Amino acid sequence: MRIPLRKELSAPTSSFMALELVEAHFDPNWHFHPHYQIFTVVEGSGTRFIGDDIRHFEAGDTVFLGPNVPHLWRSDRAYFEGNSGLKTHGVVVYFTEDFLGESFFQKPEMHLLRQLLQKSYRGLDIVGGAREYVRKSLEGLSKTDGFEAILQLLTMLNYLSHSTETTYITSVGYVNTHKVSETERMQKVHEYVMKHFKEELRLNEVAALTNMTEAAFCRYFKSRTNKTFSDFVSEIRVGYACKLLIEEKFSVTQICYESGFNTVSNFNRQFKNLTGKSPLQYQKEYTRAGG
Repeated sequence: MRIPLRKELSAPTSSFMALELVEAHFDPNWHFHPHYQIFTVVEGSGTRFIGDDIRHFEAGDTVFLGPNVPHLWRSDRAYFEGNSGLKTHGVVVYFTEDFLGESFFQKPEMHLLRQLLQKSYRGLDIVGGAREYVRKSLEGLSKTDGFEAILQLLTMLNYLSHSTETTYITSVGYVNTHKVSETERMQKVHEYVMKHFKEELRLNEVAALTNMTEAAFCRYFKSRTNKTFSDFVSEIRVGYACKLLIEEKFSVTQICYESGFNTVSNFNRQFKNLTGKSPLQYQKEYTRAGG
């Protein structure tokens, strides 16, 4: 995962874009763009990075992101194997705040929509019944054009502006501090961690990838991600553990070591710190909810 690239999007024949994405894996580039984005995962699983938030994702994951929020849905390693037979499928709509004119969302009647757009700057997870509504709306939108498409998009935004089934993704005060002109040193760090998180990660080896001292690297990393390097690694490991708990193929002890933790007590502590639940509670609640 590299320093987020500024992605340029354009729709020469319409004021916004709705796309159906079917590929071997999702776009592996950590990026941001000046568009609002509503995205749902129809098929696929992996690790999701949005701003300073990291978590496991699978089919159903649905979000609303404001402009310039860095993001990446990194597909599981199996999706990059040529003979896996796996594929990813997502549906997305991109639009700018002025796609219907500079002052459209400033009208008094647009008050709730304007609030929704403001909330999206921290990223919004769409959950519950709203998730299914948005998925169906996006799939319909990707097959519609003209005036009907504009009506469908506004109807979906209006629905979300009244919904209570959204939660913030990034932390309070999160700001994208990445610059397009920066080097790709963070790319090396993220790719190294994703490849080796099951093993012991030595700070001096990771810092060497960026040609920094350990102290300089720690300051640099926290200024760019709003978290310490050790917290980042823990989130990657816990996200992977969540995936294994959902699959119910291994015991909690096996999952602990498979995810890169050295002791079960540390695994339980880190897991509860990040999810608010013990590994067993997480697994039972997921199973009880019907997976």
